[in-house]
Amino acid sequence: MLNKIQKTFALSRQGAKDLIKACISCVISNIALMLPVGLLYRLAGDLISSNNVNIPVYIIGVMFCVLFIFITYTFQYNATFLATYIETGVRRISLAERLRKIPLSFFGKKDLADLTNTIMADCTTLETSFSHYIPEFIGSMISTVIISVSLFVFDFKMALAAVWVVPVSFAIVFLSTKAQDSLNQKQTAAKLACADGIQECLEAVRDIKSNNAEEKYLEGLDSKIKAVEVRAIISELGTAVFVVSAQLILKLGIATVALMGSILLIKGSIDILMFFMFLLVASRLYDPLQTSLQNLAAIISTRTNVSRMNEILYHPIQSGNEVLSNKGYDIVFDKAGFSYNTGETILKDVSFTAKQGQVTALVGPSGGGKTTVSRLAARFWDIDKGKITLGGMDISNIEPEALLSLYSIVFQDVTLFNNTVMENIRIGRKDATNEEVMEAARLANCNEFVEKLENGWDTMIGENGCELSGGERQRISIARAFLKDAPVILLDEATASLDVENETLIQSALSRLIEDKTVLIIAHRMRTVAGVDKIVVLSEGTVAEQGTPEELMKIDGIYKHMTELQNKSGNWVLNG
Repeated sequence: MLNKIQKTFALSRQGAKDLIKACISCVISNIALMLPVGLLYRLAGDLISSNNVNIPVYIIGVMFCVLFIFITYTFQYNATFLATYIETGVRRISLAERLRKIPLSFFGKKDLADLTNTIMADCTTLETSFSHYIPEFIGSMISTVIISVSLFVFDFKMALAAVWVVPVSFAIVFLSTKAQDSLNQKQTAAKLACADGIQECLEAVRDIKSNNAEEKYLEGLDSKIKAVEVRAIISELGTAVFVVSAQLILKLGIATVALMGSILLIKGSIDILMFFMFLLVASRLYDPLQTSLQNLAAIISTRTNVSRMNEILYHPIQSGNEVLSNKGYDIVFDKAGFSYNTGETILKDVSFTAKQGQVTALVGPSGGGKTTVSRLAARFWDIDKGKITLGGMDISNIEPEALLSLYSIVFQDVTLFNNTVMENIRIGRKDATNEEVMEAARLANCNEFVEKLENGWDTMIGENGCELSGGERQRISIARAFLKDAPVILLDEATASLDVENETLIQSALSRLIEDKTVLIIAHRMRTVAGVDKIVVLSEGTVAEQGTPEELMKIDGIYKHMTELQNKSGNWVLNG
C-alpha cells in the first residue's frame, strides 16, 4: 500500500506514512464537526418532549465539542502542513540526488528550465496538494461514507434522498480526467517555453543587442508570456465547467431531502424531529463535499506534475562496485557501440588503446564521435555493446563516482562558480590546504593574473567567472586538474578558442600536467597533436585510421587531408 501511495503521489516512504496520518486526522476532524449536530438534535428532542431541559448538561456538551474540535484541528494541522514542509524538502533532495546518479544521456532530453521547474515548481504543487487537496478529499470521502451509513440506519428513504447526489457529482468530475490531463500538459508546456525564452534572453542578451534583434526577440518572448496567461485561463475554465456542474448537482440534495421528508412527514412515516435531523445533517454534509469536488479536480491536475517527478525518481541510474580493481591505467575500447535514445547510432565497433604514459589524440571531422568517446571513457554514458576497460577493469561495473576519482577532466567550456578564486580551484580536491591550492595554481600559470586581482585569491569572480578572461578561466580549470592529480587525463581541446599568448601558457601548463599519466585528448587543430604518441581518427562513428602522426602522414587519409587543409588556411590572408 505504501509503495502504491509513493508512486501515485511521488512521495518518500515517510511521506506516504504522513499522508495516511493526515487523511485519518481529516476524517476525525470531519466527524468531530458532526458532534454539535448531534447535540442540537438531542436539545430539539428534549424541547419537544418536555419542558424540563437540563441546561448545565448542554453547556458542558458545548464546551466538550469545542475542546474536541480544537484538539482534532490541531492534530490535523500538524499532520498536514508541518509534515508537508518536511516532505517537500526531502523530495527536492531526493530529486537532486537521483539526478546526480542518472546517466548524462538523460540530460540530452531535458533543458535547465525543465529540470529546475520539476525540482522547484512541481515540488511546490506537491506541497499544496499534500497539505490541502489529498488529505481533505480522502478525509471527506471516508467521513461521508461513515455518516451516510449512519443515516441509512435511521431511515433508508431519507438517507437515499440525501446521498444520491454524491456519486453523481463525483462521477462528473472523474469524467473530466482526460480533459484536465490534456489541459495541464499544454499549460505546463507553455510555462516551460516561457521559462526557456526568458533564460535564453538573459544568457544571449549580448548577442541579441549586438545584432539589433531586441525588438523582434522580445516580440517572440511576449507571445510566450501571453500563451502562459491564455493557457492558465483555459485550464481554469475547463476545470470550472466540470466542478461547478458537480456542485450544482450536489446542492439538489437539500431539495430532495426536504421533498422526501415532507412526503414522509405527511404520511406519518417519520416525525418532525427525524425530519429536522436529516435537514441538519444534509446541510452539514454537503459543505465539505463542495470543497472536496474542487480538491478532486486539483488532485487530477497534479498528475502531470507527479508524472514529471516520477520520470526522474524512477529513471534507471548508473551503479556498480565502489572497489577499484584496475592494474595500471591503460584505456581500451573493444568494439564499443553507442547510440542515444533517439536510436541514432553514434559509434560502432570502435576499438583502440590509450596507453599509460602516452598521449592519445582523438581527431576527425565534426560529428565523428570524438567527444562521445571521451565521455564514454569516463562513463558519463554507458555503451550499448562492446567493452571499455581501464587497467583491465570493466568500467561498466564500477560506480561512476568511484571511477571518476581516477580522472581529471579539462573541458573546452569551463564551468566556474560565483565564489573566490581559491574555492573555485579547491573543487579539484575539497580537503586541499590553501598551500596545495596555490601550488596547483602556480603549475597552471594562474599566479600571473591572480596577483593582479583586487583581493587576490579571495576575489569573487562572478557567475561562471564572468570577471575573468577566457584564458584565465581555462587556467583555473587546469589548476583543478593539477590539484586532483588523477592518473588519467581527459582534455577536450582546452586551447581551441584562445589567443596565441594564452594558448602558449596553457599548453605549457598541460605539458606539466600530463607527465606519466594516461592522456586522451580531443583535438581540432592538427598542430596541437603533432607531438603526441598516437592518433585515433574518428569518422562517422568508426575508427578510420590510427597510428603515430608520422605514420598517418605517409598515407593518403583523413588525417593528412585535415593537416594540409589547416596548413592552407593558416596561410590565408584578407585582401583589401
